[in-house]
Amino acid sequence: MAGLAPILARFREAYPSAGKPEVWRAPGRVNLIGEHTDYNLGLVMPMAIDLECVVATAPSNDGWLRVFSDRLAEGAQWRASDAAHFFPRGGWSDRVAGIAWELSRRGVTVGAQNVLIESSVALGAGLSSSAALGVSLALALGGARDPLELAKLARAAEMDFVGVPCGVMDQFVSAHGNVVLLDCRSLEWDTVTLPAEVAIVTANSMVKHELAGSAYRIRVEECAAAARKLGVTSLRDASLAQIGRLDGVLRRRARHVVTENERVEAFAAACEVRDLRGMGRLLVESHESLRDDYEVSCLELDFLVEAALRVPGVLGARMTGGGFGGSTVNLLHREAVGDLEEALVTSYQRYCGRVPEMHVCVASPGASRLAS
Repeated sequence: MAGLAPILARFREAYPSAGKPEVWRAPGRVNLIGEHTDYNLGLVMPMAIDLECVVATAPSNDGWLRVFSDRLAEGAQWRASDAAHFFPRGGWSDRVAGIAWELSRRGVTVGAQNVLIESSVALGAGLSSSAALGVSLALALGGARDPLELAKLARAAEMDFVGVPCGVMDQFVSAHGNVVLLDCRSLEWDTVTLPAEVAIVTANSMVKHELAGSAYRIRVEECAAAARKLGVTSLRDASLAQIGRLDGVLRRRARHVVTENERVEAFAAACEVRDLRGMGRLLVESHESLRDDYEVSCLELDFLVEAALRVPGVLGARMTGGGFGGSTVNLLHREAVGDLEEALVTSYQRYCGRVPEMHVCVASPGASRLAS
């Protein structure tokens, strides 16, 4: 974001009679490796990035919880005293109402507020704009709290109010920040230091297929069905030998989860000894598994991965996020960043007429209050 002054000025424009707001921020994230393993209680390695959601809020004396999104140029409002009885309306504002609802469920009174939301995390890009919004709102409406508690609160609102059967990865890294190796079952985690000579670059395909939402739910259900057939609590506890007892789709889904958990561990080990080629190879293997076994890639993502891998200095690439559109993540030598950007912009525009939105990612600290 451009700093505190612009959002304070924008808040005054949106709510001219309101007092000076408090301002909170939470970063988006790119998941380096460990895709669709979080809701299977597996291992993930997300990176909080320098794209963020910023929320400014000041008390109101008219009884309304009022919110306006600058990006969407849309607003919504609710009677603050009714927070415990909020219900989904079926739009982006459900994430605001959901946080207020979850806070009230935890005994926190949500007062009347004027809220302004600004975000530099692209919607539908697979960089977790929803978690950045949820975590920043949880701070803005409920106040500072321990990062783990903050992540659990935001996830609960996403699951129980909005109705998305998500894991905890996105909210966790948005609250904690930096690059982490996270066990989604125990919630034990370690900070990861990437080799200094590599860069992480995302490429937004600028497409989001309608299948994404329904297919995500289907994958969650398929994994649960596979775990039941194997007699395990989750696919985190399955082995490659065990999944041979499964057939067809369930076998492919389980094979992705089991091998992806192995890849996360191998990536962490390769990172520690600066095995750059090994790190890159694991990203490619992850993409192939997501494409063939989990079937959540698409032609646009496959094209961006294949085009990136032809660029000298690129070590690995894969789709990141839920799939069926969104972004790819690329691991490369720093001196190759310009070549990658030029190659993908040129070739992707020729392929489908779209220009991919490129971003060189910088590891970001976790959610926090911005000093006023």
